[in-house]
Amino acid sequence: MELFEELRALGVDIDDGMKRLMNNEGLYKRMLGLFVKTLKSQYVPVDFDAADCTEAIEKAHSIKGTAGNLSITPLYEAYNEILTLLRTGKPEEARPILERIIPVQNEIMACIEKHMA
Repeated sequence: MELFEELRALGVDIDDGMKRLMNNEGLYKRMLGLFVKTLKSQYVPVDFDAADCTEAIEKAHSIKGTAGNLSITPLYEAYNEILTLLRTGKPEEARPILERIIPVQNEIMACIEKHMA
């Protein structure tokens, strides 16, 4: 299966993401590669420090923004919710959402990496 087909099956809105980048497929693919690097460097672990969420907020914000720009909808929506909960002092409510989205995040990353290799 082709990269875009697989990503669509995972809930990524390829058409909207491409439109944001003036339908430049090469640029979109490069940005997907950079997104994987962002996910790896900004990874938010489920066991983040609930007493000091500053780092988790910064990382979640970075992932949310990049996912939104590329229309990686499942991650954008999850990290948007996680951010809201962290910023309003509800870290324990953010954990289950993070637990649910990490497998999806890993699947999207693996899909991109497989096709970029």
